[in-house]
Amino acid sequence: MPRERDQQREEAILHAALELLAEIGYDQLTMDAVAARAHCSKATIYRRWPGKAELVTTAVRRQAVAARAAPDTGGLRTDLLEAIAAMRISLVHQDAARIIGLIAAMRRDPSLAEVVRGQLLASKREIFGAVIARAVTRGDLPATADHELLAEISSAVLLSRLLVTGDPLDPAFEQHLVDAVLMPVLQHTYR
Repeated sequence: MPRERDQQREEAILHAALELLAEIGYDQLTMDAVAARAHCSKATIYRRWPGKAELVTTAVRRQAVAARAAPDTGGLRTDLLEAIAAMRISLVHQDAARIIGLIAAMRRDPSLAEVVRGQLLASKREIFGAVIARAVTRGDLPATADHELLAEISSAVLLSRLLVTGDPLDPAFEQHLVDAVLMPVLQHTYR
């Protein structure tokens, strides 16, 4: 029972942090406000997270629906389609105001930016890295294929559609992104 109670308390804290992030933004979010919203003490929060950046990053990461493991369908194109679909699903389930607020806060707070990049972006790079490594092993790609560029391009395009253009984020667009952008970038041999 104590473990279940700890998990419930943690979920309440993370939920409170997400609510406050969407309502008042990262800059105005305080540990006092999170503690009040989650009906716990600040000490309870600080036992789990050393600071606001780590708390917010954990909350955002936990809320995301992204796949934890790289897809392995046996083919590069289908692996990429699966990875992009997981990214899209994760993004559309997040509050756009929260994403914009987090991005803006990252520009002003280097420690937050470091934590977000270290935890959230690294997982995308790992997923694409595994997809690319398998493709290189199969002989589908040159060893110079750049998985980090692939992760950056994918994130930028999906975020642009979600936050800027408002154009559809659907399976048809995912196929277009993979076929018109990602596959050509990956198949280019760097000299």
